[in-house]
Amino acid sequence: MSNENKITTQEVRKIARLARLALTDDELTQYTGQLNRILEYMDQLGELDTSNVEPMSHVLNLVNVARDDVPGQTLALETVLKNAPVEKDGHIAVPAVIGSQEAGKRTR
Repeated sequence: MSNENKITTQEVRKIARLARLALTDDELTQYTGQLNRILEYMDQLGELDTSNVEPMSHVLNLVNVARDDVPGQTLALETVLKNAPVEKDGHIAVPAVIGSQEAGKRTR
């Protein structure tokens, strides 16, 4: 491990601003240190000889068990709307997300 930092506090500040996160100076220092330790670990992993390791997409031997996409019987619109909490003009009405007051709040 080297003493050279891979990421600076200024870079963490810029990333936080782009992510719309308000960080204190203590948090900036803490996250800068944590990110540098992660990047140092990635350098260690990069030193490993993986030439004989077969690539994988998951650590477990998983198999996708999706069924065939076969058209079938659909529910009648009246049945669907009968189960909806709120119906408006033949559609299921849901609360607004875009343009609501909550969407404009900054995350800390």
